[in-house]
Amino acid sequence: MDTEGATPKTLVEAIRHFADPDICQDFLVKLRWPDGITCPTCSSKAVAYLADYRRWKCRTNHPRRQFSVKVGTIFEDSPIGLDKWLPAVWMLVNDKNGISSYEVARALGVTQKTGWFMLHRIRLAMQRGGIAIKMRGEVEADETFIGGAARFMHRVRREQKIKGRGMVGKTAVMGLLERHGPDKVSRVKVSVVPTVRRRHLQAEIRQHVEPGTQLYTDALKSYERLTDLYTHHVIDHAEAYAHGRIHTNGLENFWSLLKRAIKGTYVSVEPFHLFRYLDEQALRFNERARNDGGRFVEVLRTIVGRRLTYRGLIGNALATT
Repeated sequence: MDTEGATPKTLVEAIRHFADPDICQDFLVKLRWPDGITCPTCSSKAVAYLADYRRWKCRTNHPRRQFSVKVGTIFEDSPIGLDKWLPAVWMLVNDKNGISSYEVARALGVTQKTGWFMLHRIRLAMQRGGIAIKMRGEVEADETFIGGAARFMHRVRREQKIKGRGMVGKTAVMGLLERHGPDKVSRVKVSVVPTVRRRHLQAEIRQHVEPGTQLYTDALKSYERLTDLYTHHVIDHAEAYAHGRIHTNGLENFWSLLKRAIKGTYVSVEPFHLFRYLDEQALRFNERARNDGGRFVEVLRTIVGRRLTYRGLIGNALATT
């Protein structure tokens, strides 16, 4: 089945299309079980459909014989219908600057707390973890800081130079960008790092970048001693932002998109949850060559086998963003 061909092209179309629970279920069934419905517990295809409950029942005798299309996905145990879940996925995946839980609550008629939990479940499906294929060719590496107040930043920068432990009140984030990757589109890998010291930044590079790669960084001393594995090019931003192909402008562009979303849409993000927002922005960036329907389907393909409980989500953080 050409799933993307059967997918709405705009948010308005998506809301209308997925207003029917049967259409929602059929859409996810074809994505999840293209070769026929199977039991999530035992993988048996001997199942019977219980139309009154929109569930299936496995004919094999074992616990949890009845299941819905939500079971084993980010939607499991949620009382929210798919007619609200699917538009929420569409909005988060396709809104360039993200969407706040307050907006989701107003748009879908749920509480802010429910909207916040829904968005984090969707971010789990947007999480790609480590990119399976190591970056190669031309790769930019850069770091930035997220959060904290802008006041007295001149003092903070001076302290950063002295201690090398990151800016006070801010969280260090490491980024890698492969220029014109396998799909002719640059892709990024971003992650929270403990500090911007050499051991942390270089560990990320060595883990995700293939030896022999043309590596571009700024003049931060943490990037020194990489010439054993890479052809290392350095741009000193005190002198210029680019010398031909020697620059980190691709990552600078990504940082601007990320910070615009965090400052403009989410306003404040707990460090506890920052990695989830990085996953969100990285997926939108890496899948930007697709249309809205394509990105929507791509995320829905990864909803299976992922579960996020509210207790596991909040930990010691407050559900405020």
